[in-house]
Amino acid sequence: MQRADELSDPGAGGAGPAWLEAAIGEAIRRCNGAGFEEALWNVLRLASRADNLLVLAYRIAAVPLVLWRHAPHSQAFELLDSSYVAGAYLLDPVHELHLTGVPAGVYRLSEVAPDAFARSRFYEEYFRQTTILDEIDFIAHPRAGVTVAISVGRDAASGSPFSARDMGACRRLAPVVIALAERHWAELVAPPGKKPDVAAAMSEALKAHLGIRLTPRQAEVALLILRGHSSVSIALRLGVSRQTVKVFRRQLYRRCGISSQAELFSLLLPHLPETGA
Repeated sequence: MQRADELSDPGAGGAGPAWLEAAIGEAIRRCNGAGFEEALWNVLRLASRADNLLVLAYRIAAVPLVLWRHAPHSQAFELLDSSYVAGAYLLDPVHELHLTGVPAGVYRLSEVAPDAFARSRFYEEYFRQTTILDEIDFIAHPRAGVTVAISVGRDAASGSPFSARDMGACRRLAPVVIALAERHWAELVAPPGKKPDVAAAMSEALKAHLGIRLTPRQAEVALLILRGHSSVSIALRLGVSRQTVKVFRRQLYRRCGISSQAELFSLLLPHLPETGA
């Protein structure tokens, strides 16, 4: 039997059908057993020419589980445990896919991220440090309250985003990848608890630790700002005018005693893990 690491990439032009079919067969054989993650990585690497792979389990009322990671460029996941799992995940667009319960499928980060994501403090303080340039996420739901996100990325190792061909290959593979993920991680269970209100929990933490009292709308606006939504995007989500959002933002900054988004990020991030999302 061929090992996953023996199915090497036939060239920079991408894998031919025989190579990819052999890799898929190996992943199916290894499902629910040792070496599945490596075999799955080989499938996704051959199909999309990705640089890295990260598999996370998001669970209602719990922090994410890191199920598997692979990146030859070590900086890609250098802050994963110390920053992301510690609380920054609550600002990740992929985690929001879990909270909103999107259907199983394949999603490109650039298509689901907020409009000002690249200017957000989450992007500046965490995502930029990973050197990841592009990301495609396979979303599976093996159990109620559990989302497995299989993220393939392009980072500094290649220095280029995914092509339309790469994205098309991932879309074609999605039914197989999702079915395998839901079977392999079928035993994951979400702890007892309900879906958290992240904005409300963050507001409670600020009141308890710093004596800062936010209104529900101010807390909601704060969270949207941190996630990378512009005033226009926030206005659309809340069903108010852009001018009203500016008023909310001024009130929020005054209530917190700050004057910039950078200060808002520094103030709120330490309290995000307390949301239990």
